[in-house]
Amino acid sequence: MSQNNTSGLMKIRFSIGAKLIIIITFIVLVSLGSIIALASWLVRADLQIIAEENNFETNRRTAMTADSAFEYIHSNSLILIRTITSVGPGSFLAYDSAEFYFERNPQAASVFFTMGDSAVSANSEFLINADFFETRNIDPALADTFRTAQAVALRRAVAGETVLINAARHFGAPLLALFFPWQQGGAGVVFDPMDLNETFGYGVNQSYLINDAGDVLIHADFDMVRNAVNVADRSYTKYVWNRIERDSQTLYTDEEGTRYFGAFTKLNTAGAIVITSVEYNKVFESINATTRRNIYLTITVLSISIIFIWFFAKSISIPLRILAVAAQDIEGGKFELSLTPKGRDEIALLTDSFLRMCKALNIFGRFTNRDIAVRAMRGEIKPGGFPKNATIFFSDIRGFTSISENFTNTFGDEASDKIVYWLNNYFTRMVDCVERTSGVVDKFIGDALMAHWGTAYTSGSIRKDAYNCISSAIMMRKALYRMNQVRKKGDPSNPRIQFGCGINTGMVTAGQLGSDVRMEYTVIGDPVNLASRVEALNKPFGTDILIAEDTWRLVRKKFITVEMPSVKVKGKENPVRVFAVINYAKNPKGPKSLPRLRRMLGIKAPENLKIDTNSSEIKYKITGKK
Repeated sequence: MSQNNTSGLMKIRFSIGAKLIIIITFIVLVSLGSIIALASWLVRADLQIIAEENNFETNRRTAMTADSAFEYIHSNSLILIRTITSVGPGSFLAYDSAEFYFERNPQAASVFFTMGDSAVSANSEFLINADFFETRNIDPALADTFRTAQAVALRRAVAGETVLINAARHFGAPLLALFFPWQQGGAGVVFDPMDLNETFGYGVNQSYLINDAGDVLIHADFDMVRNAVNVADRSYTKYVWNRIERDSQTLYTDEEGTRYFGAFTKLNTAGAIVITSVEYNKVFESINATTRRNIYLTITVLSISIIFIWFFAKSISIPLRILAVAAQDIEGGKFELSLTPKGRDEIALLTDSFLRMCKALNIFGRFTNRDIAVRAMRGEIKPGGFPKNATIFFSDIRGFTSISENFTNTFGDEASDKIVYWLNNYFTRMVDCVERTSGVVDKFIGDALMAHWGTAYTSGSIRKDAYNCISSAIMMRKALYRMNQVRKKGDPSNPRIQFGCGINTGMVTAGQLGSDVRMEYTVIGDPVNLASRVEALNKPFGTDILIAEDTWRLVRKKFITVEMPSVKVKGKENPVRVFAVINYAKNPKGPKSLPRLRRMLGIKAPENLKIDTNSSEIKYKITGKK
């Protein structure tokens, strides 16, 4: 490396040493912050799972208990009614059966039934548990007036329905009334759900029971039961009624803006529903307090770290300037560097790793498409060039040079193996997307990928090939998004990736090109060059997938697109129209606009659109016209 380059770096306004301090400080911040965030996230995730499981299990147990209790009172009452109708209502055996029933079911206040096909039939019976009313200091006459007032419910029972009603308002005590059909008419039983009240409980998980009309039947707050509160107009109640599942759980927000984990189970009796909820914020109170303490600790650690970073930064800033020039050479495509490792310290190891990394980058040119090679061997691809109406695809990784530099700074001798492994993992996903949409991988150019559709084989039409190409790009976007989601933020061995894709359709020459030593199946022509130039526009436009106008005309009804400023491309007389691909037109999920897409992918919107006039070759010129 020449001394002139090094001297040039020394004239930079902000020294690399100062930048290194900023970068390392940022890394420390991100690292410690990520640890806290990850730990908090994992604990919150575990707490949420436990809270949801506990809430759902509480709801399920409460529902099972309520179902059993209602089935028990219903079956016992039905046995009593059948016994009385069999032996005769006025017989001694009927009286003895009623006494035995109330003795075995002390929670039952009264039983009444009609033996006709109408609720107002004169042929009806009314049984009352005198001990029940006496021990609770309730007027027994209320039982008869309640039966009279509930003629509508009794008619519904005669018609074949099972009805559960809140009787607390009538009796001034937490009583329920169950109306049900039987073979000779309709019946009802008034009872005290005292055991159920204890099951519903008063803990963190609040459970309550409603009927098919939305009336609160059982609740820890007795005032809601006594005042016959109706929750039919609440959003969660409507949500539960609209669900076809018998039981389920979700996170919802009530009318006051408070979030809850809510679980429900629909009972087998009278359309009743048990709802159990726990407040979202109460679940995470402890982890929130722990997170605050960790933030305070992080601030302390960072303050101490910055002091040490300041003293050590200067001792490595100059050697890093030399490596920065080498990184610029790599970015410009120069892999044969004149770097010579000096000494046996960490900087020498980094210099050596740069050389190893350059060799690793060169190996990408030795690979070819296996499928094409097999087809050529079978004679399915003939020698020579053929005109093809194809769709061309280019993509590359944003900021690859700085990422590779960070690999070297972090891993020393192991950087080469790690970056190749990282790239291979990325290319594996991208190639899979190409092959799943009937595309052909042409070549790897460093971190770039070239592919085409409608060349070696086609999907049947140029329109379908173009559609498959864009579908492949969207699949790559999704695959890359998922890869980035599972990557740990700040992990130097597996950094996050952003890419740019350029797509164009047109008539190209496709065939086997090369020498006697090496051949590859590729495409050449003006559409190929334009696809490459369109890909380069992603960085200034702040996009990830751009298509040229010829492709857009074929698929414009299939995708949501946004037209970008037209560009003046070298070799083209007229400005070229380009379009950013947002999503499928009929996909209800995912982004629907360019700003939302940028937010999802973490792409910054460009502040201005300018060309580097110092570039050795200006491939495009932005006109600003659409």
